[in-house]
Amino acid sequence: MPETAFHPELRRSARLLPRQLVTPVTLPFIRAASRLMWRKTRADVEVVTLGSGVNVRLHRPDGGTTPGPALLWIHGGGYVLGDAAQDDVLCRRFARELGVTVASVNYRLAPEHPYPAPVEDCYSALRWLSALPAVDPDRVAIGGASAGGGLAAALALHTRDRGEIPLTAQLLVYPMVDDRTVERSGLDNPGHRLWNQSSNRFGWRSYLGGADPEVAVPARRRDLAGLPPAWVGVGTLDLFHDEDLAYAARLRDAGVPCEVTVVDGAFHGFDGVAPKTEVSRSFFDSQCAMLRKSFAPATT
Repeated sequence: MPETAFHPELRRSARLLPRQLVTPVTLPFIRAASRLMWRKTRADVEVVTLGSGVNVRLHRPDGGTTPGPALLWIHGGGYVLGDAAQDDVLCRRFARELGVTVASVNYRLAPEHPYPAPVEDCYSALRWLSALPAVDPDRVAIGGASAGGGLAAALALHTRDRGEIPLTAQLLVYPMVDDRTVERSGLDNPGHRLWNQSSNRFGWRSYLGGADPEVAVPARRRDLAGLPPAWVGVGTLDLFHDEDLAYAARLRDAGVPCEVTVVDGAFHGFDGVAPKTEVSRSFFDSQCAMLRKSFAPATT
């Protein structure tokens, strides 16, 4: 693939990254490395174990004295790996930039814990976050990246269907929302990084287990009406590009306000790989702008 196909700020990173990272063979080794990497807890992070057994990492804003907005963040990892601690820096950025409480949930992973366990863990964390004294329950958003974005989309549907918690926004960062992508041909783009069709098959097979995909997969749900406003962001060299834009279009068709940000020449997870580049900063700023608008108190 011509190097010029990558965004100029991402070319160097792209040369160093593999097209595929996760396989059934590499999974236990990556998990073991992750446990070592994230075993220490930052001093500015509170780790809470909920009654449901779910662990949550809490990031409080500076100087907050009255109930304010909150964001439930869901980490990525193809549904099969990852840890909430991997996004501590990102969550602190959200907390500082927006002045909000951020909780990152350590949901159970597939294939040991397939759907609906991860979604139920996220819902348990959402209920807990919404009930915190420091949180305004009418200004709570959810978000996540990759599989975390897919879980955020599923959680938005789950929360709408239960009717217990009002959500103000859903932030879907290159979300993994459609298992049918694994059946498509012509998606073996050499510009893909970290996550390709082989990894995608493994991730979806692990997550779904014996679940009905018509219920478990956000993009297969027929009724998307009544969901909170969404932000969807993805790169043109991301395996999820087409499914994400299709999901955004369906949200709009269902009457759900949806902002879409497409980054030309960006691969999957580019903002985590190269967070200091201008293209990654702009991507983050776009997310913050959407959340800031959704958190603004309603005017009468």
